[in-house]
Amino acid sequence: MNNPVIANNKPTKVALEKDKKYYFCRCGRSSKQPFCDGSHQGSEFTPLAFVCDESKDYFLCQCKQSANKPYCDGTHKQYDDDQVGHPAS
Repeated sequence: MNNPVIANNKPTKVALEKDKKYYFCRCGRSSKQPFCDGSHQGSEFTPLAFVCDESKDYFLCQCKQSANKPYCDGTHKQYDDDQVGHPAS
């Protein structure tokens, strides 16, 4: 399996609505980070559909390595600025 591209080395804060379906980008190539824009087409990646339990601000992963996708778990701290835009190793 190929590794996803590190879209950023910090999470993004987004206001999400309860019971609304969202599609999280797992390939790291979307221009609409952290959400899917279809850039994964032709790859082994698929977006992650998710629904929130409550309307509030969430921190979503942009390094694409979180063990708690789509939410940030702090994994991004291991990536430097020069690794952004490249597949995680």
